[in-house]
Amino acid sequence: MDIRNFVIIAHIDHGKSTLADRFLELTKSIDKRKMQEQFLDQMDLERERGITIKMQPVTMKYEVNDKEHILNLIDTPGHVDFSYEVSRSLAAVEGAVLLVDASKGIQAQTVAHLTTAVEQGLKIIPAINKIDLPGAQIEETENEILELLISLDSDAERIHKISAKTGEGIEELLADVVKTVPAPRIDIKKPLRALIFDSVYDDYQGVITHVRVLEGEISPGTDIFFMGSKEKSESKEVGIFSPQRVKRKKLQAGDIGYIVGGIKEIEKANIGDTITTVKNKATEPVAGYRQPQPVVFSTIFTKEDSAFEDLRDALNKLKLNDASLYFEPESSPVLGRGFKSGFLGMLHMEIILERLRREYDLDLLVTSPSVAYRVYLKSGEEETIFSPSQFPDPSEIEKTEEPWAHLRVITPPEYMNNVMKLLKTIRGEYADTEYIGKERMRINYEVPLADIISDFYDNLKNTTSGYGSMFYEIAEYREEDIVKMDILLAGDEIPALSRLVPREKAQSEGRKVAEKIKEVLPPEQFAVAIQAAIGGKVIARETKSAMRKDVTAGLYGGDYSRKRKQLEKQKKGKKRLKEQGNVELDSETLMKIFQ
Repeated sequence: MDIRNFVIIAHIDHGKSTLADRFLELTKSIDKRKMQEQFLDQMDLERERGITIKMQPVTMKYEVNDKEHILNLIDTPGHVDFSYEVSRSLAAVEGAVLLVDASKGIQAQTVAHLTTAVEQGLKIIPAINKIDLPGAQIEETENEILELLISLDSDAERIHKISAKTGEGIEELLADVVKTVPAPRIDIKKPLRALIFDSVYDDYQGVITHVRVLEGEISPGTDIFFMGSKEKSESKEVGIFSPQRVKRKKLQAGDIGYIVGGIKEIEKANIGDTITTVKNKATEPVAGYRQPQPVVFSTIFTKEDSAFEDLRDALNKLKLNDASLYFEPESSPVLGRGFKSGFLGMLHMEIILERLRREYDLDLLVTSPSVAYRVYLKSGEEETIFSPSQFPDPSEIEKTEEPWAHLRVITPPEYMNNVMKLLKTIRGEYADTEYIGKERMRINYEVPLADIISDFYDNLKNTTSGYGSMFYEIAEYREEDIVKMDILLAGDEIPALSRLVPREKAQSEGRKVAEKIKEVLPPEQFAVAIQAAIGGKVIARETKSAMRKDVTAGLYGGDYSRKRKQLEKQKKGKKRLKEQGNVELDSETLMKIFQ
């Protein structure tokens, strides 16, 4: 049987998961009674947010001209924070369906993924989706795709016009996948080489590796060897995704499937490693993946110190199928033991924290997100600082540097002025502007990473009515005067809210944080002073009013002095509470502050 391995790549909300649903229906891979929207999005979080977070492989059977074909599809995420998921899936296939929304056109993340796919030599099949929408700009989108492919020295025989919602054009698109995507080279006589592109942990079976078999074959009961970790084991079970796991007697070159190897130690089956056999070892491993670099850092604590080991175990299991997650132990005199953690962006951080709460029932406390700063001390030492708690005494610092990024913003021309106004609200340097077709332009900017990791993406979407998109990559480190800003609630310093900021933005940032805390902080029985301070000097202040109770509700008629006595008594009580009370922040309030 012929095999075709391919992915769907597109920007967020351009219809990848809906197109995957139509493929599953067309190939009759899912019983109609079991079919539901976003079928391959298995996590509750994916369904709630309407986005793909984890890549999901599926094997389908499809008949063309009385010949049966095996189609291995990997549905990929579209958000910038999950680019690493896409890069891994691209290494496991020979072709890619490039999906572009007819009403939104080419987006920044699409360009980034397409560039990687072309560099890896994948066959590109372009498709314009949502042609049934009233605002569809089919001809303009087609020209944008053609110009983009030409700029990347790539081509396409045909650009499909489809509607993943109604099913229009889907059958022709799938037939084109069979026709134009190259079949994998199949050599089962060579020693086994299987690339691990993803994995999950099962409490009973241990690590279940998701693999693309490039050479050789493997059956249950085979003694296997992990070339990176040097670990030996035995394959207990092999199979494919349909989309649930289905056992098979063997996997061979060209297949995408899974191997249950009985590995219990998570670090011994890393993503990017190569599996071979003990008896007939391969001489060279498959080229793995470039390790992703976290850009947002925060420290995660549990509210109960006894849950520290549970948090470690949970992070280890999440890292198994998310190699971009970084963490290492850290302790705080106030918050206890926790893990300094690194993420690819704020959405990535939010998803990991939500999974820790839901899947592992952990009650968390999280510090303010930060980027990684380089600090050069007068002693000649150099330190990389991830959190405010690590920041040295200012008298010991020679200079500090912060990461800068290449920012690419794609927008329709009518929103150009809005985007430029937004860019002027952050620090940065304008590079140039270029057109991608008549209806899309790309603005190139150099910016400090700290200015775009938080709410810049949301502001860009609001500014461009949802049509703008962005992509960034780390460029270099530049010198900047960085200070530690402390946040005090009712006079008590809250370490979780401390942050590192450029001195020139400290006052405005302090006011912004104080206002945000006032907005989301639940009211107490007493007025809460919210202060931002640098080196003990208060630079911004807000006050959260006390929760009021109507203490005179039960008094009817009579002398007004009775009501006044009750009000005075309440006033004295609140004053006493203000002097003695403290503010407890839960993890939900903290995340609202950070968002």
